[in-house]
Amino acid sequence: MRIGRLLFGIFIIMVLLIIFGDRGLVDYRTLQEKQVALEEANEIIIIENSELKREIGLLKGDVHYIEAVARRELGMVKQGDRVYQFID
Repeated sequence: MRIGRLLFGIFIIMVLLIIFGDRGLVDYRTLQEKQVALEEANEIIIIENSELKREIGLLKGDVHYIEAVARRELGMVKQGDRVYQFID
């Protein structure tokens, strides 16, 4: 009878360690969630990288794209353009 209680106690302790202990099921679940989040972040970064590579290619070889970027981001105008300035 005493050995049975001892074995049952050891069994309960082992189950608790498997579930809640270091590298247990709770930690495993947390690590799985982190892995999923990191994989999603990696996919987003891969998409951003491909878009940046496309833009680099356009900046290296497409004069019309360079002109559009200069106009949009730097406010540049080319010779012969009319510039209208509106005052509030």
